[in-house]
Amino acid sequence: MSLDPGRPVPGSRILFRWRKWDGGPHWVHECVYLGSDEWGDWVGQRAGWRSARPGRDLLASAPNVTLMPPTGDYALTVNRPPASYAVYIDLAWDVRWRDGEPTGVDMDLDVVRSREGRLWIDDRDEWDEHRVQYGYPLDIVEKLETLAIDLERRVAASAAPFDDATAAHWFARLDALDDAPGAADRPAADV
Repeated sequence: MSLDPGRPVPGSRILFRWRKWDGGPHWVHECVYLGSDEWGDWVGQRAGWRSARPGRDLLASAPNVTLMPPTGDYALTVNRPPASYAVYIDLAWDVRWRDGEPTGVDMDLDVVRSREGRLWIDDRDEWDEHRVQYGYPLDIVEKLETLAIDLERRVAASAAPFDDATAAHWFARLDALDDAPGAADRPAADV
């Protein structure tokens, strides 16, 4: 995958901005752009970097890497210990680059695999509530419900890019940035 002019140079600090369907603010994560592969674009977050949303502000307990596939309908995050979730997939709409930073609409449903191996689709109650509140179009509802089941199956099978080896490559890239003088050390903008 070639570097698109809208993407930053690998090693650049960025903010990954999520919003809700109605345009309201959601999570903002301090990240670093790691690069791209056949699966899409990858960003990383070091332990201690900030994630915030209205009413909640926390620091990452462990490094993580996140894949943004070109389909724009989910973001796959793989966490290192001691994070309790090994895999966390946010189903989404319109995940893409905007003004040099990743952004997307959080669509409530999540596919989660705990560190112990338990796998489930999370936040179905929030999905049901917001489907009505925000008036999600029926075709999007059907697409994302089908996608959630497919992603759950692919995570269970450890199919790439949901396998350990794919994430290990990007964790190595994140670790290498830790050792590079000045790389990704600039403070991110206010979250």
